[in-house]
Amino acid sequence: MTPAPPRSMPGQPTTCNVRPVSRDDASAIATIYNHFVLNTAVTFEEEAVTGAVITDRIEQIDASGLPWLVAERAGQIVGYAYASPWKPRVGYRFSAEVTVYCAPGNSGMGIGSALYAALLPLLRVRGIRTAVGGIGLPNEASVRLHEKFGFVKVAEFSNIGIKFGHWMNVGYWQLELH
Repeated sequence: MTPAPPRSMPGQPTTCNVRPVSRDDASAIATIYNHFVLNTAVTFEEEAVTGAVITDRIEQIDASGLPWLVAERAGQIVGYAYASPWKPRVGYRFSAEVTVYCAPGNSGMGIGSALYAALLPLLRVRGIRTAVGGIGLPNEASVRLHEKFGFVKVAEFSNIGIKFGHWMNVGYWQLELH
């Protein structure tokens, strides 16, 4: 792999390599995720997670037959995306929830787009008909990313989650893959 050139200006797109996750990536993924857990309302998880917790989550996704990808730039993981079963009932087996995170300082660099550009075709190949993205609101960057790929807002739940003592809304965006 040829390392991507360093970014010269904030917000400028950079190239990255997207590949399937490895259990060896768990610590780097935990570092990225914990930034959002501890500093933002993007996730409603409230306690930092360990690499071991991420390894368990990777194994659960793998066991479900759905993909988990990481993006690397200059040998460092700068983002990740995965799909998980939408609901446990068998009737939902053709639907998946998609998730994407970019490392702090890497938003707006095209990493989320590269991850979704790789993830969504993998879902189609696996026979997934519908992808759903849940977004804690407000989150304009995530809304833009999902809508760029054709996701359409289908629902918004008011005051459904709490983070840092504030009630939060969650919106759901849906993409028909077939």
